[in-house]
Order: sequence, then structure tokens, then C-alpha cells
Amino acid sequence: MTTNDFDFELDESLIAQTPPLKRSDSRLMIVNKNEKDIYHHNFNDIYDYLKKGDVLVLNNTKVIPARLYGIKKDTNAHVEILILKIGTNDNVECLVGNAKKVKEGTEIIIGDGLIKAVCLEIKEEGIRVFKFIYDGILLEVLEKIGTMPLPPYIKEKLLDNNRYQTVYAKYNGSAAAPTAGLHFTEELIDRLKEKGVIFAEVTLHVGLGTFKPVSIDDFSKHKMHEEEYEMSNETATILNLAKKENRRIIAVGTTSLRTLETIYSQHNEFKEQSGVTSIFIYPGYEIKSIDGLVTNFHLPKSTLIMLVSALAGIETIKNAYSIAIKERYRFFSFGDSMFITHLDN
Repeated sequence: MTTNDFDFELDESLIAQTPPLKRSDSRLMIVNKNEKDIYHHNFNDIYDYLKKGDVLVLNNTKVIPARLYGIKKDTNAHVEILILKIGTNDNVECLVGNAKKVKEGTEIIIGDGLIKAVCLEIKEEGIRVFKFIYDGILLEVLEKIGTMPLPPYIKEKLLDNNRYQTVYAKYNGSAAAPTAGLHFTEELIDRLKEKGVIFAEVTLHVGLGTFKPVSIDDFSKHKMHEEEYEMSNETATILNLAKKENRRIIAVGTTSLRTLETIYSQHNEFKEQSGVTSIFIYPGYEIKSIDGLVTNFHLPKSTLIMLVSALAGIETIKNAYSIAIKERYRFFSFGDSMFITHLDN
């Protein structure tokens, strides 16, 4: 099996350029892992596929205005920067466009001088560590001069930045949205809670590890970048009880799943924990932390399509994606969704 086994042709017209008018107006494909049956619905219909006692795990990270445009102090050349991680002492790890021109000591002036970024360290794959110099609170400065870090395949201007945030986003730190959660509305969450569905939260700040493409044939040698995660004692308690009582744990998004699997694979249970993960899940890996996954339709040859193939089986996912293309589902960040589960649970 090679990276090419996860490739597929997609008409550009199926790449969603804008979010739906209402979050839950998106479509929902139900994929039954047991029988490999497929059903087509509106996202609100997920209500009918969830039951009392199910635990939905949400990633409550919040996207920051991580895309910045600056000018090199010495040459006035334009530089594009994508913030990946804000560290201590205002050291900020960034992905830099045309990074070869940014050396150690390079100064970049951003937002008419509201931020001066001095390159401290050169890393691989266009990543640089900068010292950010500014007045005030960094996140407030970013709100003034930064833009939302939409993926490059989205060409349309985003009219409302909140549409690239989940309704339950809390903690700043992501360079991309956990897009499976974009379909949920506060009203739908309230209805599900009334039904007896339990909600738990984790945090994984989405960075380059999630959306970096696989560029080598032997995908098992692909190196994932580290992303910060956290699970509270409250969430661990909820999840361990669900395991004990044989109730379904359903991850909303691959980032939630990667957090759950990182912790569960270490301890064979859930624990209050924070750290960094570079977990890479692909066919052959047995996922033990969850019973179902709500997810979007992912890019060809991506680590994400490999992850869902590990969960549902590569032939099941190939079939589902083929049907999605035929039925003209919308793909990627603002696209439609899929719920992978055992329907007889």
C-alpha cells in the first residue's frame, strides 16, 4: 500500500468555497462500518442516529487570525507568515512563504510596525521561529492585523470570520479550524442534550500536522508535526464511565480523535493530561478510543483520509468517496460531513 492508494480525482466545483447559509444545512453521509451501508441525510438528521448515553467529544480550540503579511526590513520584500504555535517569551513558530529569503536575524515589519518579527531559528519545510516584538497583548494585536488562515484551496473571501469557528470554540491557539464541528449549531447541541447525549471537550490546537500533505510514496515514513493537546479530569471521568458501561464514544473531528487516541494508547484508559502529539493513524492501526467519528471529506493523499480509512476500512472509504463525488457532496473545510459508526450499537 502506497500514498497513491489514497488518491482520487475531484472536480474543483466540488470544493466548497463558502460555508452553507446555515451551519447545519450541510449534508450528512452515514457510513455503517458493520454492513458498509451508506445513507444520505441533512446534518440535523444526526439527531436520529445518536441516542441517550452517547458521548460526543468536541475539540474546543479557537482559530486565531494566524495569517500575517509583512515586509523585510532590509529589502522591502513582501513576506507571508502563518503562525503555527505561540510559545513562551513571545517566541512564535511560523510557516513562511518563500522561506529561503528569511535567514537568522532577518527582521520583518508587520502591520505598519505593530509587530516586529526577528528570525531566531531556521527549521525544516519553511518553518521559522521568530521573536515577536509588540506593545500590548499579542492576541489583541493579531485581531487588528491578522487574517483568518483559510486553506489555499479556498479562493473566496470569508465574509464572517465566525463561520471559521465552531460555536463552542473557547481556547485560542489553532492555525486551522476543527472543521467537523462547524456543522453544529447551539440549537442542535441543546436538542441532543435534551435527548440525553453527553458532551465532553478536549483541546487540540490545530497546526501543520493536521493539514500537511504526504509527499512520499511510503506514507508510513511520513513525519507528523507536533500539536498541543489537553484533556481535563472531567472529560476523562466521563469517557472512562462510558467505556465501563459500553456506551458509544463519538469523536467530532479527526483532531478530537487524535487527542483521544494519544491518551488512550498510552494508558488503556483516559486520564487528565496535556502535552504534544504527533500521532499518525493509518490502515493497520487499530483505533481503540472511540466507537464513531463525525468528519468532513478530506484531501487526496492526506493523513486525514488515511485516518478515516484506518477506522472504516480503505475499501469502505473509497466507496463512500466515490458515491460522494457522484452525488455531488461538497468537499473539504466548508464542505459536507460523514458519520462513521456501527449502526447496531
